Amino acid sequence: MIELKNIERYYKTGSNRLTVLDKISLSIKKGEFIAITGPSGSGKSTLMNIIGTLDSPSAGEYYLNGKSTSNLSDDELAELRLHTIGFIFQQFHLLPRLTALDNVAMPTIYSQNKINTKWARQRLQEVSLVNRANHLPTELSGGQQQRVAIARALVNKPAIILADEPTGNLDSHAKKEIMDLLLELNREGITIILVTHEPDIAAYASRIIIIQDGKLASDHEKKKIRQNNNFYENSHRMIPSNATLRILTHFISGIKALRSNLLRTILSLAGIMIGVASVVGLMAVGEGANAALERQFRSLGTNLVILRPGARKSGAVSMEAGLSGALYPEDTRFLEKNIQGIAFISGTVSGRTQVTFENKNWNTEVYGVENAYAKIRNLKTTAGRFFTETENTRRERVAILGAGVARELFKSQFPIGAMIRINRIPFQLIGILEERGSMGGRDQDDLILIPIETAMNRVLGSRILDSIEIAAVNSADLESIPERAIDLLLQKNRIPQNRKKDAYRTYNLSEIVSAYTESSKTMGILLSSVAAISLLVGGIGIMNIMLVSVTERTREIGLRKAVGARRFDIGIQFLIETIVISLTGGLLGAVAGSGIALGFSIFLGWETLVTPGSLVLALGFSCSVGMIFGLYPARIASALSPIDALRAN
Repeated sequence: MIELKNIERYYKTGSNRLTVLDKISLSIKKGEFIAITGPSGSGKSTLMNIIGTLDSPSAGEYYLNGKSTSNLSDDELAELRLHTIGFIFQQFHLLPRLTALDNVAMPTIYSQNKINTKWARQRLQEVSLVNRANHLPTELSGGQQQRVAIARALVNKPAIILADEPTGNLDSHAKKEIMDLLLELNREGITIILVTHEPDIAAYASRIIIIQDGKLASDHEKKKIRQNNNFYENSHRMIPSNATLRILTHFISGIKALRSNLLRTILSLAGIMIGVASVVGLMAVGEGANAALERQFRSLGTNLVILRPGARKSGAVSMEAGLSGALYPEDTRFLEKNIQGIAFISGTVSGRTQVTFENKNWNTEVYGVENAYAKIRNLKTTAGRFFTETENTRRERVAILGAGVARELFKSQFPIGAMIRINRIPFQLIGILEERGSMGGRDQDDLILIPIETAMNRVLGSRILDSIEIAAVNSADLESIPERAIDLLLQKNRIPQNRKKDAYRTYNLSEIVSAYTESSKTMGILLSSVAAISLLVGGIGIMNIMLVSVTERTREIGLRKAVGARRFDIGIQFLIETIVISLTGGLLGAVAGSGIALGFSIFLGWETLVTPGSLVLALGFSCSVGMIFGLYPARIASALSPIDALRAN
C-alpha cells in the first residue's frame, strides 16, 4: 500500500545543508497499525508529512497504492489526500468559528461538493460525541476536541489515518479513550500510522518503527491485530466534482467567515459603500442637471435657427446695426416664401416695460411675436390660450403672461379676461404660460407676449425686428437655412458679399444644445471619476483586509489543503469573500446614494435623477473592484504549501 525508497529530506541555507531524513526505505501494508517513534527532532513528523503528501521528499521515491507521487501536481496530491488519507493532529486544528458538526463536515465540501452533515453526524456518533455536535471547540474539553478531529479524519472513510502525537495534549483518561478508538478503527481495516514519543502509546501498535537522527534505526513487528475489512469495502461513493455546487458551498462558508469577524467586515464594506454612494449620488446630480437642461432646451424649441442683425465696424470698433443690416417684418414673409424646409417662422421685437394690475406693478420684458412663435418655442399655457393671427393683424391688445409675472401680479389666482396695463396701455389677459425655469442666467418666466403688430405700433413704436426665428422641418435643414437666409437678405437689401459677416448673425440652437450636452457629459465624467477614486480606495482597503485575513487564517488554509482542498477551492473561497463584501457594500451604497440624491432634491432643491444605468454601473464597478483587489490575496492563499501553512504561528 505504502512504499518508500531511499527517501531523503534536507534543507539548504546558503552553502549549508541540514539533513532531516537520510535514505529511509520501508513498506507499509494495508490494515497495519504502525507507531513511528524517536526523540524530538529525529525526523519522525517529517516522515509522516511525506507519507501524507503534505511535504515532498528532496530525493527518493514514494509510492502510494502502487502509484508514484513524484510527478503529481498540487491538485492531484489534494485529490489523493481527499479520498485516501485522514489526518489527526496534536493541536487538533479545529476551526474556532465552526461547531463540532461543521468541523467534521468540512472535508465533505471537497468530496461531495457540499457540506454533508449526515455523514458528519454519523462520524460523531461513532466517536460518542453526537450530543456535542452544535458546540464550538472552545466549549469542548481537550479529549472531546481530539475526538472531533478523529471524526473529521473519518468523514470521507479514508483507507489511511495519519495521527501526529494525537495524545500529546491529553490527560491519561483521555489518552486511553483516543487510543482505544484508534485501535477499534484499525480492527475495522483502516491503516493507522501513529507518530509518538511515548512508549506506552507506541505499545498499542502492532509494528514499531524507530527513527533516530533522520535514519531508520529499528523496524519490528510485535503482534497482529485481528481485523474485519468491512469498513473500507463499505466506503462512501465519491461524487464527481461540480464547480457550480462547490462555489455555492464556498459562498455559504464565506458568509460564515465574514460573520465571524463582523466589525472588520463592516469596516471593509464601508469603504465600498461610501464609494458607490458617491458614484450614485453624483451621477444622480449630473443626470438631474442633464434632464433639466434637456427640458429647458426643449422649451426653447427644436430645430431652431435665430437670425439677428449684425453690427457694422469702423476700424476695430463695432457700431450699432444700421439699415444695411436691419430686419423688417416683410423680411419674415420674404424668407418664408423663398426658403424650403421652413416649418414655422416669426419675427420678434422686445423692450422693457412696466406692467400693472390694480395696485400691483412689475417691471418685465415684453415680446412682440407672431402666432407661429408658440409652435417654434413649444409654448404651452396652463390657463387660457395663445393669440390668433387675426388678433395680430388687427393689432389687438391681448397679452399672455409668463408664470413669474403672473405670480407677481395675481399670486395664486389667474383671472383670465382681466385687464392689465402695459406702459399704461390697457391689455386683456388671455393666457398664462407654463413654467419653464431659467436658462443661461435668464428667467424664461419673467416676460409678457403680445402680438408683434400690436407691439410695434402701440407699445414700442419701432418696426425694426430684434430677430427672426425659424423652425426647420427637420434637423437636416439646419445647416442650409442660415446660409440661404443670409444670402437672400444680402441680395434683397443690396448688401455687398464682403459685408456678409457684419450684416447678419445666425444661431443654430442644436449647436448650442450639443455644446451644453458635451460640457454636461464632461462634468458628469469628472464627478464620476472623483467618486470612483473613493471606490478604488475602498478596494485597496479590501485587499489589505483580505491579506491580513490570509495571514491570520494560514493554519486554516493548511488544514483545508490537508483534507483535500485544491488551489481552486482555496482561491475561490477568499475571492468569494471579497465579492460578498463588495456586492453588499455596493447594494448598501446604491441605497445610500439614492437617499443622498433624494436629500439633495428635498433640502437643497436640486433636481436629481437616479437611473437604472447608474445603479448597474456602480454595482458592476464595485463587484469588479472586489474581484480585482481580491485576486491577489486569493492567489497568495491558494499558493501556500499545506505543511508550511500548518506550521505557521
